[in-house]
Amino acid sequence: MKWLLGWAINAGVLLLMPYILPAVQVRDFGSALIAALVLGLLNAIVRPILVVLTLPVTMLTLGLFIVVINGLMFWLASRLLDGFQVASFGWAIIAALLFSLISWVVSTVVLRRDA
Repeated sequence: MKWLLGWAINAGVLLLMPYILPAVQVRDFGSALIAALVLGLLNAIVRPILVVLTLPVTMLTLGLFIVVINGLMFWLASRLLDGFQVASFGWAIIAALLFSLISWVVSTVVLRRDA
């Protein structure tokens, strides 16, 4: 049940993103749900492979390259879906940072209450 609530929280945060960052566009809540699912799948399947492949660069940049990988996952999700668009890769990095921060705060508040 917790993962379902987390999925809804991520979709809600995605729906909020165009109001914070005009470079991100989400058509409706259904598109946000699908985008949250695709982001979750990309982060579960593709991201670990990229983290391992880019480990030398990540170590050289003291872990900051992970931010680029997160932006890449956000940008890739926007390229795969019609109802979720990001203006450019640079905006995807910024959007991924904001999405992660807001999603973490909301999840912490909501899920801590739920426990």
